[in-house]
Amino acid sequence: MDKKRRFIVVEGIVQGVGFRPFVYNQAKTFGLKGWVNNNSEGVYIDVEGFEKDIDKFIQALENNPPPLSRIVKITIKADKVLNYSSFEIKESEQSVDKITLISPDIATCSDCAEDILNLYNRRRGYTFTNCTNCGPRFSIIKELPYDRNMTTMSEFKMCKKCNSEYLDPKDRRFHAQPNACGSCGPELWIEDFKGKRLEIEDPIIFAQNMLMEGKIFAIKGLGGFHLVCDGLNETSVSILRDRKKRVYKPLAVMIKNIETVKKYCRVNLLEEKILTGIKKPIVILDQKESYDLPQEIAPNQKTIGVMLPYTPIHILLFSEKLKVLIMTSANVNGLPIEYKDSSARKSLSGIVDYFLMHNREIHVPVDDSVLKVVNKQQTIIRRARGFVPEPFKWTNTRNILACGSNMKNTFCISKEGFLFLSQFNGDLENLETYEHYKKNIEHFKNIFSFFPKFIAFDMHPGYMSTKYALGYDLPKIAVQHHHAHIVSCMFENKLEEKVIGVCFDGTGYGSDGKIWGGEFLICDCLEFTRVAHLDYIKMPGGEKAIKEPFRMAVSYLYKSLSINKNKKEVYDLIFELYGNQGINVINILNSNINCTDTSSMGRLFDAMANIIGITDVVTYEGQASIELEAISEMNIEESYTYKVIKQDMYIIEPSEIIIEALKDKIKGIPAKIIASKFQNTIVNITVSICIRIRLDSDINEVTLSGGVFQNSFLLKKISSNLKHNNFKVYTHKNLPSNDGGVAIGQIIIANAIIENNSMENDSMENDLIR
Repeated sequence: MDKKRRFIVVEGIVQGVGFRPFVYNQAKTFGLKGWVNNNSEGVYIDVEGFEKDIDKFIQALENNPPPLSRIVKITIKADKVLNYSSFEIKESEQSVDKITLISPDIATCSDCAEDILNLYNRRRGYTFTNCTNCGPRFSIIKELPYDRNMTTMSEFKMCKKCNSEYLDPKDRRFHAQPNACGSCGPELWIEDFKGKRLEIEDPIIFAQNMLMEGKIFAIKGLGGFHLVCDGLNETSVSILRDRKKRVYKPLAVMIKNIETVKKYCRVNLLEEKILTGIKKPIVILDQKESYDLPQEIAPNQKTIGVMLPYTPIHILLFSEKLKVLIMTSANVNGLPIEYKDSSARKSLSGIVDYFLMHNREIHVPVDDSVLKVVNKQQTIIRRARGFVPEPFKWTNTRNILACGSNMKNTFCISKEGFLFLSQFNGDLENLETYEHYKKNIEHFKNIFSFFPKFIAFDMHPGYMSTKYALGYDLPKIAVQHHHAHIVSCMFENKLEEKVIGVCFDGTGYGSDGKIWGGEFLICDCLEFTRVAHLDYIKMPGGEKAIKEPFRMAVSYLYKSLSINKNKKEVYDLIFELYGNQGINVINILNSNINCTDTSSMGRLFDAMANIIGITDVVTYEGQASIELEAISEMNIEESYTYKVIKQDMYIIEPSEIIIEALKDKIKGIPAKIIASKFQNTIVNITVSICIRIRLDSDINEVTLSGGVFQNSFLLKKISSNLKHNNFKVYTHKNLPSNDGGVAIGQIIIANAIIENNSMENDSMENDLIR
């Protein structure tokens, strides 16, 4: 029987996931000779042997690859037999311009967790233990291909024992690039708040003891620093919140194990699967009735963000007495997560008592991912650690850079049929975050050998992302914000025909130059038509109205009350409710200076939360919607009256909602009932408008997008009621409904515009700005 030779190229996430060791062992199993290596395309395999053995080998590749791998394509080519004498793993090679898929950082696997807790294991207590199935990937990669010398582990030379594991095909650390132990790898140490290194024999034991004494730590982790304190110590939590100047925004907690999580929270099967899986994001869970963690963790909330330990440092920090830790991103409010030692020392010294440091450099900062389960499916809120840089597939895309939005920014690049959405970059509202954003774009360009040919960006002229886009001497496509939202939802639900797009959020520049946010569109990937929206209202003081919701409350009350009351009655009532600051707002409205028109659903939520009396000052984006949701009850069915005016489109006029809610407030109706009635009214409006649009357009598919749909009360009821009216309803699962998903929509729309222009014109115009 003649031998055969096959040259195989495997593309996908096949580097840093134990793929070459897997190939090596399979080749040995089937008696094949040849070699395997990493290449910028993925993995190259050259095998010789009997045809039936090669076939079995290929079947193993296709059907039983390593658990962390994700094969996108396998190409097989017959070649002339060279009579290899053995099978070996060859050195990696680089090919220009080809894309290589990279694994995200993966939570510590159960085998490595067992190693560090085993008294007789040589890695007992070693905080940088990993293997081919877990550990750092994306955050430590400087260049491709993925080899140790291309990562931040390059400075650590493996000892004999580690090197022996690395070279042993039967060992799960075979070719594990970050492999290390206490003799040769990174180390931990303690510094005081001034950055002075302390002589501490066991940094973990010291940190445990100090945390139990109420101290606050900055702990350097996988993708950045966390601020950490004992989650059961109410005083420590209050001090952390005060020092970080984080007034109301909920703090995330890390809990020792799933059994302890269930003591405080209701956990369904899907939530448990996500919590204990390989990504280990923060999961927003419902608090149990018996919940007794400090209220300072999540003020005015019925939920709490929980994650399980995902690095050896985390696993070792917990003890019998230390079971709940506050684990919140270490950054000064508004700035990116700290990930460099020197910068962390400088910015966090006024917040923490101690630093728990290590010397494995973080090359790419990555925040914790956040998600929740709604309607029995996962809904991503922040896509970062554990998810990025896993790509999405999209055929026939050009090389496009989409710059994203200003809030909750992510950017996206498209190349070779893949869309790479970046990690969460924060809000582009200061120079530090903007520089962080630009640096991350350059890193994506580098590791994916990406050279953009087109730039897509939000049409808002004041966005920093727009400023960045306009710096390119390339064809540019301006994309309307809410169109991008809807198309991002269409993309992940594989919709190509026209849909009714419902987009509720806080802000977005409209094609009429006003601020939109309560929108009903008919759209596809190429174009949109605005068919309904919340009536325009003035934002007195512009951006100040977002931080001080009483301004929006007065604006809505002034407009609504003026319909049926004279000027003196209106002034008297607003003075009674808000005093002189209310009258000052009326004066601003009458002057029409710095009074932007908006149709934002987010601003209506702000106004209602203030009228009810639950939100005086907004300290984080979406606070009003979140706090309204927290006090609402699903079993309340009552609602308020509203008007829809038919002009060239449907205009939703909320004055009656405002007046009826105010009357309820004056009567002493409980806030939870008013909040529920208000949100039920938004549900009724949404369904009613969609029915009218369906009658006009014969479109039955509805997509829901925008940050307001992070409100589970609203999402559940609107989805349910639309389905009850025979609509097909599509929501976000793998992309955030907030601005973190906008960049995907920008790329899809830009690609459609480029394609449409290409078909209409023999040659592309130099500039496609629209």
